[in-house]
Amino acid sequence: MSDQAAPKPFGANFPAWPEIDFAAFGEVAVEPLSRIQGLTAAFLSRNWATIPHVTHHDEADITALERARGELAGRSEGGKAPTQLAFFAKALVACLKEFPRFNASLDLSGTKLILKKYFHIGIAIDTPKGLVVGVVRDCDRKSVAEIAADILALSQKARARGLPMSDMEGGCMSISSLGGIGGTGFTPIINAPEVAILGITRSEWKPARGDAGQIEWRLKVPFSLSYDHRVINGSDAARFLRKLDAQLQDAALLAG
Repeated sequence: MSDQAAPKPFGANFPAWPEIDFAAFGEVAVEPLSRIQGLTAAFLSRNWATIPHVTHHDEADITALERARGELAGRSEGGKAPTQLAFFAKALVACLKEFPRFNASLDLSGTKLILKKYFHIGIAIDTPKGLVVGVVRDCDRKSVAEIAADILALSQKARARGLPMSDMEGGCMSISSLGGIGGTGFTPIINAPEVAILGITRSEWKPARGDAGQIEWRLKVPFSLSYDHRVINGSDAARFLRKLDAQLQDAALLAG
């Protein structure tokens, strides 16, 4: 029998969590976490502690995309265009095809990379009971309008009665959007076993130099790409977001 001691589990050497009587300092109220909040806290803590996160920040020009959305709204019966989020999800497909290591997962041993040939995009959904990630499947085979309809259906189901596990499994890469609230950037936590997640914050009009040297106003959206540094390096992360910027200005995508 070997004399070598068995390795201690991860976190065994961490200091104990401080146990404090907060009521000793003033009035407090105790509110239990919902089941979803408790599960999310456990998963996010695991992912943050075990995945070497790096976050790359950039921005994309969505001036043409917003113009196209306006035209699509004018042609639709209800006067509504697909949301920006649906365009972002569709644009990610081309990026995942060009950079297949983003559409991958490490196996349990951490020694093999599983490259996926399908394109399912996770969408973070804020519900009264906590955050969940619904998965829109086969985004490569769907139009932007179909993706938008799927996102809406998942969001309504999540907020009404919750999502079954079948609606939350099998994602290739997730999107967490705070664009409707604000912010200029953040560090989204990777949704394991995925190896990357795209964070989106509020778009803003910014001046840019035109081809003839004139000042043009362009609508820019900030992106925050967190990635697993065991699988993806910084140069590929930068190229991935440059590809996403170009894809969001592609005529085929803008046609919806």
